[in-house]
Amino acid sequence: MSPQTIANTVRREAPLLSHNDSLRDAADRIMAADVPALAVVDDHGKLLGIFGEREFIGALFPGYLTTLGYAGFVPRSLDEVLEKRADCLDDRVSKYMNTEHIDVDDDVSDTQLAEIFLHHRVLIVPVVERGRVTGIVTREDFFRALARHLFDLS
Repeated sequence: MSPQTIANTVRREAPLLSHNDSLRDAADRIMAADVPALAVVDDHGKLLGIFGEREFIGALFPGYLTTLGYAGFVPRSLDEVLEKRADCLDDRVSKYMNTEHIDVDDDVSDTQLAEIFLHHRVLIVPVVERGRVTGIVTREDFFRALARHLFDLS
């Protein structure tokens, strides 16, 4: 039997998003789950990507914002932008999901998880067993457990 890892203690079950879900439904489920993102799966439960806060914001604001270093000169108010993009709430998650995801097996080590959070811009890491998403580890949960563990040792 392998020793208990932080990765296993902070792994949480989370709802999955379907690639056909609307942005409205996805945002509601992300907020209800109190996580920054959720895994997106196809009709057979296979992991396709991640959809979360960053992707939702990207869907609302014009594409050129991602190439700007500063948007202070853009004269629109937030309400104007949101009114103009309100129809995107009916768009499918698949249009905006991040397909450059990183996932791990259920036996991931703490060191592997730390490496992922350090070297990749991810807020969640899906845990995949036998081709199906069985949970997620959030960067916030991993950080909190790691800090508590270190404090307990000192």
